[in-house]
Amino acid sequence: MQLLKNDLLLRALRQEKVERPPVWMMRQAGRYLPDYIKLREKYDFFTRVQTPELATEITLQPVEQVAVDAAIIFSDILVIPQAMGVEVLMEEGKGPSLPNVIKTQKDIDALVTNEVEENLNYVLKALSLTKQELNGRVPLIGFAGAPWTILCYMVEGKGSKTWEKAKAFCYVQPELAHQLLQKITDTTINYLKAQAKAGADVLQVFDSWSGSLSPEDFKEYAQPYLMKIADAVKEEAPVILFPKGSWYALPELSESSASGIGIDWTISPKMAREMTGNRITLQGNFDPAKLLLPIPEIKKAVHKMISEFGAQKYIANLGHGITPNIPVDHARAFVDAVKEYEGE
Repeated sequence: MQLLKNDLLLRALRQEKVERPPVWMMRQAGRYLPDYIKLREKYDFFTRVQTPELATEITLQPVEQVAVDAAIIFSDILVIPQAMGVEVLMEEGKGPSLPNVIKTQKDIDALVTNEVEENLNYVLKALSLTKQELNGRVPLIGFAGAPWTILCYMVEGKGSKTWEKAKAFCYVQPELAHQLLQKITDTTINYLKAQAKAGADVLQVFDSWSGSLSPEDFKEYAQPYLMKIADAVKEEAPVILFPKGSWYALPELSESSASGIGIDWTISPKMAREMTGNRITLQGNFDPAKLLLPIPEIKKAVHKMISEFGAQKYIANLGHGITPNIPVDHARAFVDAVKEYEGE
């Protein structure tokens, strides 16, 4: 086991005392970094994801250029549908499309669930290579999309603001929906376990679209599967659940096997602490758009955010992924502000 020179993230997730909160940013590998943009101009999206050397290079860029406290492997949540035999296309600037959506029992029966390690071997290779290159500098985060979010894409076929088709599928064919969610869950558990074995120190589950569900539907179609994943992989690595927009689920999720919960900016730190009874480490929740503030304002806002969460049992992060229009020195100012924070 390689010793980490900077283990702040792991200590925060174990609820140990830290000198300051750890800091990283969702989608930190790419988009806003000029060196990433150069690679994007040379190689298409899935070439970047599926070439371990390229994925490693991209994963390391923010560690070297922005000095975050953790690396997150450069990959995509839609590698799971691909591993299950569903075609995924990615057009630059347009987002993903899945030409053959899931509609029937036959479609669900045709999904492959037992070949995730072989089919996603390129991610595992990228993790091992990144782990080697990091040489203990910071922890490495692996991740997957949550079952509800993956169902959304597999049924809708593309991004959506409302996910009406995905929801209709659940309401009209609840049995099929649960079969599909269970298949995605089983595949995701095997995938995350393999990631931990390949070198991931922490595992994050992104439920990017769970906020489209009512509290009642979240309990039906999202929460049980998030819980199953956390239970199944907690022995391999600490788990952070990030159900974006589902602040109403905080009390129950704080009792799960997860070590951390990511929150977005639609809830105040104080309310998040109260709803979780301070039982669990919280991560978030700076609005990425605020990174366009003047640098002194960013620093002020970051210090305010940390003061409201408290420096313990806390991971400084954004409330969603960093956007492509953020200047690198503003991203760096966010990280520096956390490192400069003094207070309990």
